[in-house]
Amino acid sequence: MVPKEEIKRTETPKPEAAPAVSKPDVPKVSALSLGSIRAKKELEAQLKPVEKHHDELPTEPFTETQMLEQWVKYANRLGDKGYKILESLLLLNDPKLQGTTIVHELPNESSKIDFEGEKHDLLGYLRGKLHNHNITIEVTINETIEVKKAFTTQEKYDRMKEMNPALDLLRKTFDLDL
Repeated sequence: MVPKEEIKRTETPKPEAAPAVSKPDVPKVSALSLGSIRAKKELEAQLKPVEKHHDELPTEPFTETQMLEQWVKYANRLGDKGYKILESLLLLNDPKLQGTTIVHELPNESSKIDFEGEKHDLLGYLRGKLHNHNITIEVTINETIEVKKAFTTQEKYDRMKEMNPALDLLRKTFDLDL
């Protein structure tokens, strides 16, 4: 046992009072008076964010390559978040740039509806990244998009020849058969 003389008393420090948070000056008036309505409107006007006019927003020029780069980045971001269907709709084909209008072609009406749900966020992203607030997105539907499948050796060869015409020269040079 320790003798009482050796035990030192330690006092725990008292917490300091938190500094008072100042509230905006709100006049005390009756909730049903004209003064309260006026005070509420003034307070809302003070808290309302300042909106820029359309003429003050940036309209820097950009190229189709810059637009495609940002388009793919946005699509990849959607894919990382788990929105694989929207990612595939954006990467289905490359959009075309006509002035400040981006034309994106989709295969059917249901994919257009899915795309329209994300269009607003995509538009905001592109306007911010490309520093041009005149950008618009137009969606067209092309239901004639069809995937051509090559089944026979001749069809496969013709398809490869479409992709690389030098293949025919290679076949003739080495006298190859199909």
